[in-house]
Amino acid sequence: MSFSEFNLIERFFVREMPARKDVALGIGDDCAILNVPEGQSLAVSMDTLVEGVHFLPNTSASDVAAKAMAVNLSDLAAAGAEPAWVTLSLSIPKVDMAWLQDFSDTFHDLLSHYGLQVVGGDTTRGPLSITLQVHGFVPESVALTRSGAEAGDLVCVTGPLGDASIGLQVAQQKLKAEGDIKQYLLDRYNRPKARVAAGIALRSRASAAIDISDGLLADLGHICSRSSVGAVINTEKLPISEAARKVTNEQSAMEHALSGGDDYELCFTVAEDDFRKVQSALESVGVACYEIGRITGKNGVRVIKDGETLENKKAGFDHFVVD
Repeated sequence: MSFSEFNLIERFFVREMPARKDVALGIGDDCAILNVPEGQSLAVSMDTLVEGVHFLPNTSASDVAAKAMAVNLSDLAAAGAEPAWVTLSLSIPKVDMAWLQDFSDTFHDLLSHYGLQVVGGDTTRGPLSITLQVHGFVPESVALTRSGAEAGDLVCVTGPLGDASIGLQVAQQKLKAEGDIKQYLLDRYNRPKARVAAGIALRSRASAAIDISDGLLADLGHICSRSSVGAVINTEKLPISEAARKVTNEQSAMEHALSGGDDYELCFTVAEDDFRKVQSALESVGVACYEIGRITGKNGVRVIKDGETLENKKAGFDHFVVD
């Protein structure tokens, strides 16, 4: 069956869904016409996922859709923004009806879950890649940023670290796992959860925030750089899942927690006096809060184990660094 671009969009990406009041004109015209509510700032982010770089070639269409959405919404979460609109650019090597249906079903399930509306996009033939641009609202002057951390603040994260990079090694058959443990680790890599509710709960409470996409050390380093501070991380406080501990040794699990990417937990800083309030606010939306270190006046991120400073050999993932 031959499909034009218009046919493909109509078949898989136009569905009857509740229209947002802030969308004056959505899909079907040359441009979307959108209205930002009074008193709100618009938060915008965009990420591209490429087969063989961000997901393995045998990844299911459903997992690809889930990861693409999570990666992008995680940026909104790091700003404390509530999701509103999304655009989708999809490059596919061929029209695979089953793949597109699987991708579309998961994509629309997530639209409904997060209250998002598709307001535009593009499709083309080429190597498999997915680009989303997400837009969200945050009340004026309360958006979370990477700057604002101060010496004495506590460094916290919202969940276990290292699971995703371990899950990737399981998927690549570099590490062995079975049953529920294997599925848990694969899901942590293929279907991360964007901490949107946590980001909203951290508004006006956290002094700085970032999502962990390239690894804790690298991403906390961005907070330190933008805030002109340093940080000390205590390895004994790193949240490491039981699944990670069962498929790797203690040293490897720690290294994954420090430098593994794709966890998409939030890393944030908070004044020590506010920690209990923040912990309670996160627990109220079903999210954990782990204190793992402290902001210092010195530049750089130091890692402490058993009272001694460890050498940081791995800073995190970078697409443009060649080993």
